[in-house]
Amino acid sequence: MKISSTEFIKSATRPGNYPPVELPEIAFAGRSNVGKSSLINVLVNRRNLVRTSSTPGRTQLINFFSVNGKFNLVDLPGYGFAKVPLAVKKAWGPMIRTYLEVRESLKAVVFILDIRRVPREEDISMLDWLEEFGVPTIPVITKIDKVNRSQREKQIKQIVIESGLPRDAFSLFSAQTKEGSEEIWERIEDALILDTSFSSEGPWNDKDRAPD
Repeated sequence: MKISSTEFIKSATRPGNYPPVELPEIAFAGRSNVGKSSLINVLVNRRNLVRTSSTPGRTQLINFFSVNGKFNLVDLPGYGFAKVPLAVKKAWGPMIRTYLEVRESLKAVVFILDIRRVPREEDISMLDWLEEFGVPTIPVITKIDKVNRSQREKQIKQIVIESGLPRDAFSLFSAQTKEGSEEIWERIEDALILDTSFSSEGPWNDKDRAPD
């Protein structure tokens, strides 16, 4: 996809503070330190659109970003990091679940897992919510450059078993090499194209599509 503009819109914690339901949205969800911010930055070709931090758990709000003025990317709070205040941990679940349940403009969630980590209880809960609310899911395994190629399939197999998702459901991604970014964009575009309420103008035209 050709990215002509990206812009931070606002942060929110509850539906009353979300931006108006005007454009389709693609949300990103995953555990703290899973590489969510790096993935978004690579996709939009911006170094610091979403701030990355060496301290997991810093993203504690739902952050909305406009892309090309035609659809939004939504950075959901990273969950599962132990070293944050208990009140913050308790707020994450309801905040994310409410967004998934009520946001009419949500078209898909990019669900992110670290290739070095087996899915945990919070990850399975996220998958359960996505299924419960019928949200199309784009599973992505990040940090594939952190393991040897010979070890990739072994790690992926464990993730497949624990998540219950089929092997071909996952896209593989590296923020270092940008491997997988075009495939992820294609899946995001497909999710937006299926949104017929926006098909009259479309969030892009054919020349914006990522090359095959």
